[in-house]
Amino acid sequence: MAALQAAPDALAHRYGDAEMVQSKEITGRAWTRVDALNETLKDREVLLRGRVHNVRGKGKSAFIVLRQQTATVQVTLFVDDVNVSKGMVKWASALARESVVDVKGLVVHPEVPIESCTQKEVEVVCREIHCISRSDPELPFLIEDASRPDSAFEAEDTQFVRVLQDTRLNNRVMDLRTPANNAIFKIQSGVGTLFREALLRRNFTEIHTPKLIAGASEGGAAVFKLDYMQVGPACLAQSPQLYKQMAIMGDLEGVFEIGPVFRAEDSNTHRHLCEFTGLDMEMTIKEHYDEVLDVLDELFVSMFDGLNERFKREIGVVNEQHPFEPLQYCRPSLRLTFEEGVKMLQEAGEEVDPLGDIGTETERVLGRLVKEKYGTDFYMLTRYPLNARPFYTMPAPDDPNYTNSFDIFIRGQEIISGAQRIHDPKLLAERAEACGIELPTIQPYIDSFKYGAMPHGGCGVGLERVAMLFLNLPNIRKTSMFPRDPKRLTP
Repeated sequence: MAALQAAPDALAHRYGDAEMVQSKEITGRAWTRVDALNETLKDREVLLRGRVHNVRGKGKSAFIVLRQQTATVQVTLFVDDVNVSKGMVKWASALARESVVDVKGLVVHPEVPIESCTQKEVEVVCREIHCISRSDPELPFLIEDASRPDSAFEAEDTQFVRVLQDTRLNNRVMDLRTPANNAIFKIQSGVGTLFREALLRRNFTEIHTPKLIAGASEGGAAVFKLDYMQVGPACLAQSPQLYKQMAIMGDLEGVFEIGPVFRAEDSNTHRHLCEFTGLDMEMTIKEHYDEVLDVLDELFVSMFDGLNERFKREIGVVNEQHPFEPLQYCRPSLRLTFEEGVKMLQEAGEEVDPLGDIGTETERVLGRLVKEKYGTDFYMLTRYPLNARPFYTMPAPDDPNYTNSFDIFIRGQEIISGAQRIHDPKLLAERAEACGIELPTIQPYIDSFKYGAMPHGGCGVGLERVAMLFLNLPNIRKTSMFPRDPKRLTP
């Protein structure tokens, strides 16, 4: 007797694995973003693509949380619906998390808000669902575990699984899918965009300088060395410093660059990387390096305003997982001299070398003192001691122990180091030799000032550090997409 066969599913065309998307045709179908779903679309049919964030099958129904970047919506399937079969519910209930699916369905207003999704006032009643790409069911960690608020782990008896930093970075592609990380890198992109926009408004020129150079660009031994073809030894640029100054000598007046910076420092800290993205600028000055500070003041205030205005939703998403106090800043920005900062520290009982640099922890203390006294998280510290600055920094005119230089701080941590540069070739050579730099390695740089040099100044900013401190995150690896530190070269 022939075996009984199951009746074919008349609605089988409404679900299943789709053909590989291989640029076969252009259909002209209209797609809707998950974050655009709202009550104005009620009773409208929409086409969505997203990831299966969660799925729950229950008898004749299935509930899928569909995620697209930082937005989620509930998709429902009911067998009682004429467009949904038992086979369709069973198939959808077995979808692996993180699989990519296309959903066609009707937008409806639920009787009770969907608290587990960002789109709380609407859900989508599924009419069709097809899998575009299946995920391996064995995930390195669950997105919901990696997305939990920091407060979820504060209780000693917490049952939640904490996804550790190395696990996240070893599986960075998965880690980037969390709503907070997705938002962080949109905000990080905004930092670079706003930096560029502010300087273009002032008629600065964006330049692109070499990253393979013959000698150290900052002095010292913290460089990545390599052999350069048949030419000889070379290293990766520690900054575009020398070249942006040479651009100024080429009469470009104001220049900036957004590009990679390499530091071979064995610094395993929360704020150091071996490769980061530098935001560098250089400009001519007429009389005083305060002119540079004026530009930076306007630049950073406009950047902070722009981030708060353009990325309000993303800032809120980060705040849900990593709560922080909004950055406090004033107009105009606070400026203190290094000597004034030292005095504040000494009055608070801190031991500080008045002619040396200040360390990370001392910077934090000063940041706290400044916040208490002036009510700002953002301030400028000027006139650093000569021993704490690079060879190309202009000495102060009234005291050879100090320089025409500055650092800028957010939440008690340094983000910018800058100064008026030496534009006299004789003084520049003297300072380079005093700092132990071999003159032949930087001779083209020194020579660039021999044919009439414009007085100038500028600074370098770490993109990742600005994003980290604006969001008050605890580690710079959270704002570096694929961080490179002394122990990490992959992925």
